[in-house]
Amino acid sequence: MTNSSTAVVWFRRDLRMADNPALSAACARADRVVLVYVHAPDEEGDWPPGAASRWWLHGSLARLSSDLRGRGAELHLRHGPSLEALLAVVRATGADCVYWNRLYEPALAHRDAQVESALRAAGIDVQSCSAAMLVEPTEVATREGRPYRVFTPYWRACLPRLEEQPRILPPPRITTAELATPGPTLDELRLRPAIRWDTGLEAAWNPGEAGALARLEAFCESILGGYSESRERPDLDGTSRLSPHLHFGEIGPRQCLAAARNALAGRADRQAGFDAFVRELGWREFAHHVLHHFPHTTVAPLDTRFAGFTWDPDPRLLAAWQRGQTGFPIVDAGMRQLWTTGWMHNRVRMIVASLLTKNLRQHWLDGARWFWDTLVDADLASNTLGWQWVAGCGADAAPFFRIFNPLVQAARHDPDGAYTGRWLTARDYSQPAPIVDLRASRAAALDAYSRLGR
Repeated sequence: MTNSSTAVVWFRRDLRMADNPALSAACARADRVVLVYVHAPDEEGDWPPGAASRWWLHGSLARLSSDLRGRGAELHLRHGPSLEALLAVVRATGADCVYWNRLYEPALAHRDAQVESALRAAGIDVQSCSAAMLVEPTEVATREGRPYRVFTPYWRACLPRLEEQPRILPPPRITTAELATPGPTLDELRLRPAIRWDTGLEAAWNPGEAGALARLEAFCESILGGYSESRERPDLDGTSRLSPHLHFGEIGPRQCLAAARNALAGRADRQAGFDAFVRELGWREFAHHVLHHFPHTTVAPLDTRFAGFTWDPDPRLLAAWQRGQTGFPIVDAGMRQLWTTGWMHNRVRMIVASLLTKNLRQHWLDGARWFWDTLVDADLASNTLGWQWVAGCGADAAPFFRIFNPLVQAARHDPDGAYTGRWLTARDYSQPAPIVDLRASRAAALDAYSRLGR
């Protein structure tokens, strides 16, 4: 294909230069590129980014802008609507092609289809690339041609596609075109909170591509070998903590897989950890597969029997859970870790979700929305899959009789109390009046679930 004069690269949640297929393809094709980020949260339907996600986005955009300037390039910010912003950039630069990396959330996929159709109608070539997934949601199906609803056979179908070591694209050489019309500054996007509650987030995280690569390197060197066991221990630094970096595309899953394989080479003692880590990448893939094929699950259960399930809404109980005032130390520690750092250990996520949906009988959507606003790694596919899994109404859902006992879970996964001690004060321990009786609430939940006719 002959070079075109100018291409537009539409950055979204692919805020990196390395292994960025859309950026690399545009730079290879065109003489000059224009790099654009369009802020259009209202185009994300019922799930615009929450407060913690906006905080991370500000930091990630700031870092990408700085990195690009170091290479003589500029990231141009624009307000939505996305189509209008892109058309304005095309007209201003004379570009004849637009590149982007695909997103998979229902509202955004629908938006992107409309943008692509309108751009093509205007004579603009459009190229969308795969940057966020190891396996596209449409690339695997059951023998009957249906989407998977159970993880194990899904992942078995995916694994043959991952046998070759991924080829990681280096940051391309970028030659930019002039774009004289100024856009908003990053501060004018108002992503950070007006009242600065984010000091805990700043202390815990380093948004941006450099931070993502540094975390991946540290994980592969120091944690990967014992990951199969350490990932269950919230009292240890035993997880990858890559989820927000992956969500915002500061690093891609191909890079994670390649780095883990390099760390495994010649180290048989790391095999179990490697297998567990790749399987966790697989759960992320599975979440997007399910959301793509069952987009209604963002607000409705995949298991239709739960459409009429009897929840017991109680604002008092929900507020106590949100504030970390349930009287169960590991639950309260998790909720306070979430509020302070924008993140919670995955084992603790399951424990707090089980208490909310089963012992307290609050709707899983109430929990999903709280996580959506407070998690820096709030991802619609993973958030939806996780909450429906615990509630028992989604894909590959936990058996309805699996109700996590927070006291047993704490003894097993935080045996010395180091995790709870990190997030709770002595006063918290002296006044831990539980807001629900575990035995009675478990029996009530099992009775309610039994009426579903399982």
